[in-house]
Amino acid sequence: MSTSAAETRMLALQQQPFQTVSERQGFFRGSGRSIAEIWSHRELLWLLVKREIKARYKDSTLGLVWSLARPLIQLLIYYFAIGQILGAARNTPDFAIFVFTGLTTWGLFSEIVSGATGSILGNGGLVKKVYLPREIFPLSTVGGAIFNFLVQLVVLLIAIVVLAHFPVGISLLLAPLSIVMLVIFATAIGLTLSAINVYLRDTQHFVEIALLVLFWASPIVYPFTFVNQQLHGNWLEQLYLANPVTIAIIGMQKALWAGGLEGTGATAQVWPDHLTLRLCIMLVVSIILLWISQRIFSRLQGNFAQEI
Repeated sequence: MSTSAAETRMLALQQQPFQTVSERQGFFRGSGRSIAEIWSHRELLWLLVKREIKARYKDSTLGLVWSLARPLIQLLIYYFAIGQILGAARNTPDFAIFVFTGLTTWGLFSEIVSGATGSILGNGGLVKKVYLPREIFPLSTVGGAIFNFLVQLVVLLIAIVVLAHFPVGISLLLAPLSIVMLVIFATAIGLTLSAINVYLRDTQHFVEIALLVLFWASPIVYPFTFVNQQLHGNWLEQLYLANPVTIAIIGMQKALWAGGLEGTGATAQVWPDHLTLRLCIMLVVSIILLWISQRIFSRLQGNFAQEI
């Protein structure tokens, strides 16, 4: 680069206004400004979401098929190991649909949390070189996870029509309510963990273990009926139901698993009391958690470039 060109560039840079990064605004202020900044960068966010989707299937011959391979293999393993060998399928009508509903819902949550946790470090080059609202990196992983979930949901709906029958009734409304609540809750958790992971790199390994424990603490390969039979509605059962992931999975099962609504005798299924009310309460709590997590993220993002 010639001297004149360098001087011209330096003058142009000097004329640019300074951009304050992570200005201290207090815990209860600044949310509106953060949302406005994210909205102003919505096109970049969309590009990052598309990058997430393309990177997942880059140089892949089968493409979207791989997004179905893992849940389908898990379905086969749990169907034969737990359903047939351990006999869970005998008391669980349409066991394959039941398991796949839980796996699809769980996959959405785990993919958002795990992807968001490493999103800031994974985009360290951009974080160090250019200013933009850092929240768009965790949010881009949320968009990619939702796309993956929609692909699996289509397969689930086809399986319901082919292997069982599609449920009808007011319970169907539990599905969108469950997914909206779960996405907001997972985004709140992922946003906080993405910021903490910049300072404490062991966070992502802790998340892997926590997700493994949480998987078996949720009614994915066993119905809530088994939990109710063991705990009989005591305080441990209420503690079990205090998990938003559990409530979201149960909501999806009641919406899409017709066998769970029609079973009789030994196959009759038990559902938590006031499930709709529980979902609504969890939705409000998740929205509050998302706001709190954004404020925590805002306070921690000031030193991201230095830490990375």
